[in-house]
Amino acid sequence: MTKRNEKISDVIFERVALIGLGLIGGSIGLAAKRAGIVSHVAGYARSKETRDVALERGLIDSAYDSAAAAVKDADLVVLCTPVGVLGDVAADIKESLKPGAVLTDVGSVKMAVVDAVMPHVPEGVHFIPGHPVAGTEHSGPHAGFAELFTDRWCILTPLAAQSSDAYSKAVNDLDTFWAACGSNVDRMDPKHHDLVLAITSHVPHLIAYNIVGTADDLETVTKSEVVKYSASGFRDFTRIAASDPTMWRDIFLNNKDAVLEMLTRFNEDLSALQRAIRWGDGDALFNLFTRTRDIRRSIIEAGQDSDEPDFGRSHAHFVTPEDEN
Repeated sequence: MTKRNEKISDVIFERVALIGLGLIGGSIGLAAKRAGIVSHVAGYARSKETRDVALERGLIDSAYDSAAAAVKDADLVVLCTPVGVLGDVAADIKESLKPGAVLTDVGSVKMAVVDAVMPHVPEGVHFIPGHPVAGTEHSGPHAGFAELFTDRWCILTPLAAQSSDAYSKAVNDLDTFWAACGSNVDRMDPKHHDLVLAITSHVPHLIAYNIVGTADDLETVTKSEVVKYSASGFRDFTRIAASDPTMWRDIFLNNKDAVLEMLTRFNEDLSALQRAIRWGDGDALFNLFTRTRDIRRSIIEAGQDSDEPDFGRSHAHFVTPEDEN
């Protein structure tokens, strides 16, 4: 585990290419430039409007209308597109990756990414899957900000089959890069990552989408009443459920085994909770609520949240274009 560095004056990667310029990609550009660890940031997005905004906001130093052109001569290539298209992107850029380059991603799923990307990685290019566990419900180039990764975790999942000294150095360089961007960095096996994220992120998002959808479908409650009388719990669910639909569709389709495993456990626990309510088992309810409150306090004490909205870094003023890639 690497704790974040306050300041790293040395350049780690001369040229970085960001493929996708939404919230995560844009924030990487800003954070890396702020830390002084890159000399040049190149960027690719499908939309000219997105590229123009990225240049105007200083997320990148140069923009390209093809991913292959953007990665040419790059020492670090970060794939910031939805998980579902990473394989296609890797196939598109493989001929343009320079030997010795570090290739990574920011996807919330890792096993599916390894399966999709690794067949297209040329010999001599170091593929190190990654996942910065940070974000907001906003998307697009307007949403990026340099502080997004500060005191948040970034998980690297190096491939066990890659054991060369050059690969180990690449992993250490990427570790240092993320630490300089503000993250605390940890490493784990890709399969274990997917199981951990299924319960800490993916299933909670699925529950939020489902509850908001259920409220919208209720025939006995009008939509205006749902909006008008939203209590804090429902408001929190709607914030989560406002996250990018394409990204979350791809996450669930590509981490289905771990998500289904966690959903099975969740349904079993929910059935126990239903029984406690039905039979008036106040002790069971009180014990559960006490235990879960302690977990919430532990998260705050660990610095992974605060009592302020959006981890104290609200960016509700951002306009978010539909196309963040």
